[in-house]
Amino acid sequence: MVRRFGQVAKLKPEMVEEYDTLHADVWDGVLKTIKECNIQNYSIYRNGNVLYAYFEYSGHDYEADMAKMAADPITQSWWTHTHPCFVQEKPGEFYIDMKELFHID
Repeated sequence: MVRRFGQVAKLKPEMVEEYDTLHADVWDGVLKTIKECNIQNYSIYRNGNVLYAYFEYSGHDYEADMAKMAADPITQSWWTHTHPCFVQEKPGEFYIDMKELFHID
């Protein structure tokens, strides 16, 4: 069964261009890990400094797959570049899950 996720985040205004530049050429190792962690159909949209992300998870243990992603050295290195771009409401909180209200295939 596929789980759908919608997320929202806010960028520091002075880091919008940096975040765009990073995502214009995402590292191959990061993309590989995303796929290995059962994430598919992943998109990030930006409106001003607000980000909206959508992805589908097709695995059987989301928490374990997210722990695997967090333990990956290439992903950790990627995050040293992306995480400083975010406004954090709580320490360590970058994207916030949104509640799905409607879906149709």
